[in-house]
Amino acid sequence: MTLRWRQAERAALLNRGAQTVAEQAAWIAARPPSEYNFVIELLATGRPVGMLSLTDIDLVHRRAEPGRFLIGETEAVQGIPVAVEAMKLLYELAFDRLALIRVYGTVAADNPLMLKWQKYLGMKEEGRLRSHYFLNGRFQDAICLGLLVAEYRAVTLPRMRALIAAGHAAPDRPSDSTENR
Repeated sequence: MTLRWRQAERAALLNRGAQTVAEQAAWIAARPPSEYNFVIELLATGRPVGMLSLTDIDLVHRRAEPGRFLIGETEAVQGIPVAVEAMKLLYELAFDRLALIRVYGTVAADNPLMLKWQKYLGMKEEGRLRSHYFLNGRFQDAICLGLLVAEYRAVTLPRMRALIAAGHAAPDRPSDSTENR
């Protein structure tokens, strides 16, 4: 399932990684126990619709990298704030349970929708790594983003709550679940 999601056009701006189910299974099995890797599921049905992770967790410097974020079943989540709910749960893990003070990561420069979404949710652009990714047959820059716990509480969390509330109040909302596990 995750291999199919990763090989879809929607994931073209992610590192392609495994090319076979066996390679994907080996990669999953090799993940260190210090990582948190999640499959996003619709609560009512348990249907898997995406994935995300919290990696490079450093409890001394109290930072980590959210990533591997991908909604693989877009038709199943139309009108449902699944992406926001999943990120909210991941940030609650990072900031509330692990007491981190910072999350950070990179986004391919040719992924303007992800950049816009991350910035709307409070991430700050902190720099650029030139020709950092080789994606789709060419090199492209990586945009470095970061979010501090104070920014999360002041900006990100209120925006997430508003988006989730609006999604749950939408009259054309599908009858399936609107919450993640």
